[in-house]
Amino acid sequence: MKSWRLPKGVLVYAFCDYITAALAWFVFVIFRRVTIEGRRFSTSIFQDDNFLYSMLVVPGIWLMVYIIFDSYRNIYRMSRLTEFTRTIFASLLGGLLLFFTILLDDLVNYLGGYHAYYLAFGGLLSIHFSLTAFSRMLLLSIASRRIYSGKFSFNTIIVGQHPKIEPIYSDIINRERQLGYNVIGYLTTGGNSSPNPHPLAKHLPKLGEVGDLNELVLRHEVEEVILALEKSEHTKLKKIIETLDRHSHTILVRAIPQMRRVLLGKVNMPNVRGVGLLVIKTHFIPLWLRIIKRMMDVVASFSVLLLCSPLYLFVAIRVRLSSEGPIFYKQERIGRYGKPFMIYKFRSMYLDSEKGGPQLSSDEDDRCTSWGRIMRKYRLDEIPQFWNVIKGDMSLVGPRPERQFFIDQIAEKDSRVHSLHKVRPGITSWGQVQYGYASNVEEMVERLQLDLIYIENLTLGLDIKIMIHTVLVIFRGSGK
Repeated sequence: MKSWRLPKGVLVYAFCDYITAALAWFVFVIFRRVTIEGRRFSTSIFQDDNFLYSMLVVPGIWLMVYIIFDSYRNIYRMSRLTEFTRTIFASLLGGLLLFFTILLDDLVNYLGGYHAYYLAFGGLLSIHFSLTAFSRMLLLSIASRRIYSGKFSFNTIIVGQHPKIEPIYSDIINRERQLGYNVIGYLTTGGNSSPNPHPLAKHLPKLGEVGDLNELVLRHEVEEVILALEKSEHTKLKKIIETLDRHSHTILVRAIPQMRRVLLGKVNMPNVRGVGLLVIKTHFIPLWLRIIKRMMDVVASFSVLLLCSPLYLFVAIRVRLSSEGPIFYKQERIGRYGKPFMIYKFRSMYLDSEKGGPQLSSDEDDRCTSWGRIMRKYRLDEIPQFWNVIKGDMSLVGPRPERQFFIDQIAEKDSRVHSLHKVRPGITSWGQVQYGYASNVEEMVERLQLDLIYIENLTLGLDIKIMIHTVLVIFRGSGK
């Protein structure tokens, strides 16, 4: 498996967001003191513990808002227009959050009347948005210039041998203003019996056949794939897309314009300054849905951790008394985009229960403690995973994350298992409600069918229905 790396430029982008948020808050505090409270600015503000504390906390709140809006991705792939719009909505949400949690009660102590509220909120929103938008547009402009000047490029391979790929390739490499392609070679589909050589044979090396695609993507750290399939090769398209779906977070898939009819409904409009290549849609979930789903995850998880803290304490004590070993159990699972993460549970089994290697649990598993069986029946062992949700590793609802050991076994029976990695895994899922803990690979394959249907029909309404059914399973104690 490809080792997980942070998207390019994300640390710089996040650091600039933090500094900009701190600067915006500082400017707002001065604005508030002078304009709203009618006081003169004084350096004594730097001796105010509340001010110094807010300079650390408030930027952190802004970073949390940006994470909810999925702002931290490869900056070389970001659209300035899209990010400008995203910044507007993030600033509005963050401004409302700070206003109602920090500013509202504080302003009451100084003045009355709604005019002060409007002025404070408008000032906070305007100052923060202006500085943040300027910082982000500057960074993205620098990233664009690096691409245009050829200082940065994406490793790219071409799949297929359509005759039209040669003029497109020539256009790519002969442009004075670069487009970010570093084409390292091509793959043939093995389905063309034409005696003619590949159109790019004199320009690029052949890297292999389409069956080698996954291996080549990992070996060469490929970040873009251009599909150039002839009409006779379109039967292989589904297999190619399934392979590339495993890497949908790191790879951008494009296609030549001649494939538009085959890809109808699966493409985005190309960049008007590009070479006319189509962009195959990989983010099938609308941005607004991803944002709302993430907000629901964070708010609900914080609420559960806060309100159910006595339950956490009770379960932790019972686990400690049930058998020797730690209270919490952690294990590596595979999450969104194939990223490994550590999942947390209350320990329900005796120590060293997997000495012989990875094993699945069953209804009468003698590795479970007596308290562990009760926890699993009422899903109490899963509640530490609300922390995984807050961290962003998981969602409230989504396909259950599995270990790579079992993913490999499922893939031998149904390669679509990799499609589950398009979304965050969940604490509960449709498959989990129906099947509970799978006790063998066959049950995991059956659960896969439901999880795939969930992904294809993902809506907030469906998430709510699954959560309601999960709550019913918990109260009935019908889990297994």
